[in-house]
Amino acid sequence: MTDTPISKKTPSKRKPSKSKSKTDTTKQQLTDSTVDLKERLTQKRKAAQAKKELTSFLFAAVGAGLFLGIILFLVGGIKIAVPGVLGVIVMSLSYKYPKQALIFFIVYVPFGGTITYYLGNSPILQLAKDAFYFPALIGLWQNLKKQRLPLLIPQGIKTPLFILLGFCILTLLVVNGSQQFNPPPSAPFKPAPKEFPLGMGILGLKVFLGYVPLISCIYYTIRDKKDFLRLARIQILCILICCVLGIVQYMLLLVGVCEGTRNATGDALFKASIEARCYFGGALIYSPSEGMIRLPGTFVAPWQWAWFLISSTFFTFASGFSDPSILWRGISLGSLAVVFINAVISGQRIALALVPVCFILCLLLTGQLGNLKKFIPILGGLVIVLALAVISNPEVIQERTESFTSRWEASPPQEFIVNQFEEVWKNVDGPIGSGLGRATNSARAMGETKLIETYYPKVLHEVGIFGVLAWLGFVTSLTIICFQTSRKIKNRNFRSYAATMWVFILFISYNTYYYPLDVDPVAVYYWFGAGILMKLPEVDKMERLKEEQLERVQSENSKVKSQKSKVK
Repeated sequence: MTDTPISKKTPSKRKPSKSKSKTDTTKQQLTDSTVDLKERLTQKRKAAQAKKELTSFLFAAVGAGLFLGIILFLVGGIKIAVPGVLGVIVMSLSYKYPKQALIFFIVYVPFGGTITYYLGNSPILQLAKDAFYFPALIGLWQNLKKQRLPLLIPQGIKTPLFILLGFCILTLLVVNGSQQFNPPPSAPFKPAPKEFPLGMGILGLKVFLGYVPLISCIYYTIRDKKDFLRLARIQILCILICCVLGIVQYMLLLVGVCEGTRNATGDALFKASIEARCYFGGALIYSPSEGMIRLPGTFVAPWQWAWFLISSTFFTFASGFSDPSILWRGISLGSLAVVFINAVISGQRIALALVPVCFILCLLLTGQLGNLKKFIPILGGLVIVLALAVISNPEVIQERTESFTSRWEASPPQEFIVNQFEEVWKNVDGPIGSGLGRATNSARAMGETKLIETYYPKVLHEVGIFGVLAWLGFVTSLTIICFQTSRKIKNRNFRSYAATMWVFILFISYNTYYYPLDVDPVAVYYWFGAGILMKLPEVDKMERLKEEQLERVQSENSKVKSQKSKVK
């Protein structure tokens, strides 16, 4: 009997059962749902806590405001009490929620003139926008201090800014101080003027350099692409609403709902009058029989409206050529069209001249001239709208053109600027100027001011030749840094927006005709645009990192899918 060899069985490879994979998937889903539930509960707790904190803080602010309002009512009546109560509430909330306050501040600027006159034209209301800005600046500065982050952005302007600030403080202490404590003798048979030169100097310094920190405020307010687009689109909506109201204002004057100054006599036909106000904004001139129209739009004065239209050209251009949404590009270019229409009907010669020039400047310096093919349908529609407006109102176009050419021939801008420089150079008190605030319109309540209608001669009058050179160095460094920053951006849309803001900063930095940097809205928009530009490289970097992460996840998912298919 032979023994048969016993064969050894080789262990067979087991395939993972479907039931086990289903169990793992179910466990993963349960884990994910548990995590999502925890996140939702955490968010709800945070929202409830924030709501409770806001309610308690609001009650405290209202209580403090009412207490102050009662005191102000007993002292000066209801006209002082109401702004006092509102001021306490607004400043408290702005300090507590600085980022939201800064957005309200940007929104308030173009509507401030209209709101001021609706609430009674109190001098306190002229400074209402600062109730949002300065408390928000203090609150943001304290938050940054806790996080050990720098307040001054960009760091490259630190040295020129401190040099300029040093000359300003020197002028404030030496010139304004001597005027305060050793005033010049009054003219014979005239009472000594009641002045507060130090207060005038402080207010003049606030107008001159007070909004420089807005660069940092906007920089820290924008956290990501979503914040940037929200802020840019809010600006476009403000421009669109204001320009539509400007057209409505013109139509109300045209059809006779508002009389304007058409029934005035003598010199009143040619002077802006608050009595002629037409629902929005402040003082205006509407004397069509004399060919004299100067509309204020939503602002206090016509020249502020003109510079709003000029600055709006840059913001509408930037969003019109760089917003990722085709809808918002269309809205932005439509806003640009109504800016052009208002430049014609407002009667402002400088707006009529500079709005087209700024548009062409943006096309040339931002490189968008080569991308016009993409926007031909939209631009064609805008051209048709503008052409219809011109054809339907040929008298208005002819009148504005003749007014512009006659003004240019009578007083060419270059001669006007040179004459202003010569006059100020002869009459300035010394190398550190005649005193801060002495040529600032908003400081006239604190003493005698001089009207100087060009910016660099105005700076020369206030802080002297050293101050002018320091200011020139400061804006030059800011302009160079903005240009270098815009070149770092890789994303085409972000880069286009940043390039437009740089052109705006370049244009305003060296503009000496009139004094837009002293008044709303350019006094705010100049620094606002710089703040957006400074943040865009970081926004661009974050978006590129997100895209890289998304690509990495997609590649990993594709690898997993391919491995699963091989196993099957």
